[in-house]
Amino acid sequence: MKIQIEKQSLFIILISGFLLWNQVESIRFDLESGHTKCISEDIKSNSMTVGKYHIVNPNDGHPLPDSHKITVRVTSAYGNSYHYSDHVTEGHFAFQTAEAGDYMACFFAGDHKPSTTITVDFDWKSGIASKDWTNVAKKGSVEVMELELKKMFDTVQSIHDEMFYLREREEEMQELNRSTNSKMAWLSFLSFFICLSVAGMQLWHLKSFFEKKKLI
Repeated sequence: MKIQIEKQSLFIILISGFLLWNQVESIRFDLESGHTKCISEDIKSNSMTVGKYHIVNPNDGHPLPDSHKITVRVTSAYGNSYHYSDHVTEGHFAFQTAEAGDYMACFFAGDHKPSTTITVDFDWKSGIASKDWTNVAKKGSVEVMELELKKMFDTVQSIHDEMFYLREREEEMQELNRSTNSKMAWLSFLSFFICLSVAGMQLWHLKSFFEKKKLI
C-alpha cells in the first residue's frame, strides 16, 4: 500500500513538473526613467539558459520614442558577466552556466525629463524549458506523440537531476550546520574555561589580599 502511494505521489510530481515547464510564459514589467529592475533565476551549473527581451511600443503603428532605450546586464552569483547591451530596444542572450546559483538580469532605463515609464517584455528560460520544441519537431519530422514522449522524457530527466541537485545542497547545509554546531560547542567550552579561570584568579587575589591584611 505504501509503495503504491509513493508511486502515485511520484507520478503526480512528474505530471506537475511537466505542466509547469509547458506553462512558462514571458513576464512584463514597468521601468521608470533613472531606475533599475533586476530579476533573478536560480540555475544549476552546466545548464542551458536563454532569454529575450523587448520594449513594448506604447503607440502601435509609430516608432519608439528616443527615450525608450534600456541597458541590460546578466551576471552570475559570483559577479561574472554573461550578457551586456547598452541603449537598446530589444535583445537576447543564450549561454551555458559554468556555476550554480542565482543569476541576475538587470534592466536600467536612462534618466529623462520628464520622467518616462517603459514597459519591458522579458522571457527567460533555463534547462528543459530553454529547448525550442517547435524547431525540434520541424527538424526531426517527428509525430506529435513522439514529440510529447521526448518532452516528457527530458522533463523526467531534468526532475531527476534537480532532485540530486537539491540533495547535494541539503548535504552541504547539513555539513555547514554540523560545522557551526561544533564551533559553537568549542566556543562555549572556551568561554566556560575562561570564566572559571577568571573566577579562580579573583578568588586567589582576594585570598592573598585578606592574608596580607591578616584577616584570615
